[in-house]
Amino acid sequence: MSQHRQENIYLAIQAVQQAESLSIQLLCSIAGVSRSSYYKWLNHIPGKREMENRELTEVMMSLYEKVEGTFGYRQLTLHMCRQMQKAINLKRVQRLMKIKGIQSVIRRKKRKYQRSTPQQVAENILNREFQAEAPNEKWATDVTEFKYGNGQKAYLSAILDLHDKSIISYVLGRSNNNPLVFQTLDLALQSAPDSTPLLHSDRGFQYTSLRFKELLDEAKIKQSMSRVGRCIDNGPMESFWGTLKCEKYYLHTYQSFEELKKDIDDYIHFYNYERLQAKLNGLSPMEFRTKAA
Repeated sequence: MSQHRQENIYLAIQAVQQAESLSIQLLCSIAGVSRSSYYKWLNHIPGKREMENRELTEVMMSLYEKVEGTFGYRQLTLHMCRQMQKAINLKRVQRLMKIKGIQSVIRRKKRKYQRSTPQQVAENILNREFQAEAPNEKWATDVTEFKYGNGQKAYLSAILDLHDKSIISYVLGRSNNNPLVFQTLDLALQSAPDSTPLLHSDRGFQYTSLRFKELLDEAKIKQSMSRVGRCIDNGPMESFWGTLKCEKYYLHTYQSFEELKKDIDDYIHFYNYERLQAKLNGLSPMEFRTKAA
């Protein structure tokens, strides 16, 4: 019997005995545990490490419930270290998660789509060099699909800064079309005026359109594209979509576009300002971005 389950049984015996005034012997017999084991648990004086584990578990479970069970031990450890202002071992959090019987949500496989014939293409200039020395040096962009209501679809276009992994602009629309992508680019340029980053995407029809190339040329932005069938060439965007869907979208059923939009707005704010990342020295994307400014 696991430690977590055994403690729950003792707690249940204690609660029923206090509420119903039944004998401990009877309750222990029904629960299948010995009376001596129950009294040993009841009179146990916890040591220093056990008290620390209780405190860690309380913080861990509070965080786990806040993010709807989506964090694994790495993310939980980052946030616990920040909240408790001390170093916590990854393996210790992993053990506490096992005791409590919790784990992170497993990601679903991405669906494959048929490719369109491009009007123009660009070389893979980024070449999987996903690090940037400063903000607005390298951007990545993509579009992903969501469902809501009775089989209706929504499409999210976003631009991510490879320096700090922040989402600098995004647009949720009901159609997967050129205006969706063009508006995302316009919002990014408004948030970072006079920036001339390298912009990397896959070979989706919006990005290979002549008009999109004209917009990039007007803004003096150099274009880079993933190779055919190599989604890993745009790895940071694929990773963000997986994180967003795993930690928010897959946990809910949306009846309306407005419900979906609200959760996406809330999550992107959480991701940018609150979700800590080990690769960003334990900071959130916007904290890391602010330090670089």
